[in-house]
Amino acid sequence: MADEEIANSWKEAEKLLDKGKTDGALEILRKVDPDGKEATTLRIAGKAMHMKATKSGSHSEYRKAASLLRDSVKINPRDKQSNAQYNQLLNEMQDKGISQTIIPRLMNEGTPTPAGLFAVVASLLLVLAAFQLLKSEDDFEDGEAVMRVTWTDSNGVFHDEKITIALHRAEAPIHVENFMIHAEDGNFNSVIYHRVIQGFMIQGGDFENNDGSGGYAAKWYGYCNGQQEDSSDACPNTSWTMPDEADNGLIHNSGVIAMAKTTPPHTGGSQFYIVPTGSTPSHLDGIHTVFGTVTDGIEHVNAISNVPTEGSGPSKDKPINDVTIVSVTITDDGIIESTPWYQFW
Repeated sequence: MADEEIANSWKEAEKLLDKGKTDGALEILRKVDPDGKEATTLRIAGKAMHMKATKSGSHSEYRKAASLLRDSVKINPRDKQSNAQYNQLLNEMQDKGISQTIIPRLMNEGTPTPAGLFAVVASLLLVLAAFQLLKSEDDFEDGEAVMRVTWTDSNGVFHDEKITIALHRAEAPIHVENFMIHAEDGNFNSVIYHRVIQGFMIQGGDFENNDGSGGYAAKWYGYCNGQQEDSSDACPNTSWTMPDEADNGLIHNSGVIAMAKTTPPHTGGSQFYIVPTGSTPSHLDGIHTVFGTVTDGIEHVNAISNVPTEGSGPSKDKPINDVTIVSVTITDDGIIESTPWYQFW
């Protein structure tokens, strides 16, 4: 039984419909019953959409109205008002030649129509394609991170800039999650780009030692220094690594961000590198996991790749003046949220 508040809201919505104010009525219904659990909510919403459709002649709005009223009847089949409104709407749609769905007729007296044959072929192609996709692709889309970086160039000019990165969570869910956790935990704050190679890449993310010798996965992913383990009990967190996702279809084009690691597989942790414009290190494809792309600020990556470096041996590529990651802010986690029942209004 609906409480007094929702009952009053229904009355208010009905009064607005009597005045022809459909949008106001729908707004009240959205607020009082956002999950669409009450049959009366859906009936009144269906009535409102029917009124809008009658005025606009929109086939889409007719279908939306029918969908709402159909759901209302499903929730409460004994509701005479819902049934009457639904039947009235269906008759009106039939007279206007409007189908309840946009799907064309697939069968005609047991024989497939051209649309039906096309649907069969398309369905088979979709089934085949589904086998090639991970489940995560149904749940994820690109996330986004904004990296603030400071550095001093060869002319002694100080820079404080932002680099925006699209994080391809559908293609590399583990690596993107790992990167996001590190960022949200502040592990990248004040970490330097310890290795810069002109025309190749800029590398950072060693929040332990800032020299390329440290860093580890943000959480337990089942790997200890590249070896798969059932439990983290015998593996200190400083040895946590992650499984490669290098065969995800993403390649080393200019502007990508990818996971740095040691030679053995599954040894990525926190270090990453970004490829500047003009560099396409294809020899890294299928070995290092690409998990993002710079969408804004690639000119800053290019500038950093040209800073003067010093040192000898393995550390010869360390910038003379620190290139510092001030912060990494996650602005979109890439998780697809479920759609509210009323959103298509």
